Amino acid sequence: MATKLDKTIRREIEIDGRSYTLAISPEGVRITRKGFRKGCELDWRRLLAASTAEDGGRPQDENPKGNRGGGAPPPGV
Repeated sequence: MATKLDKTIRREIEIDGRSYTLAISPEGVRITRKGFRKGCELDWRRLLAASTAEDGGRPQDENPKGNRGGGAPPPGV
């Protein structure tokens, strides 16, 4: 069972030799270069909408057969 996200989690990552802070919160995700105030922010609804747009509009957790997943994807996907 996964732990509910009820407060912001911050982690430092390095990309191309530059340090960034990644913040994951109940509202969404934000990445900011260390030492700077402005960054890129994306709320969960927009992230989900981008994800469903890439796979033809069907949400990831929606399974046409009604089972819990696993196995091969349905034909044509």
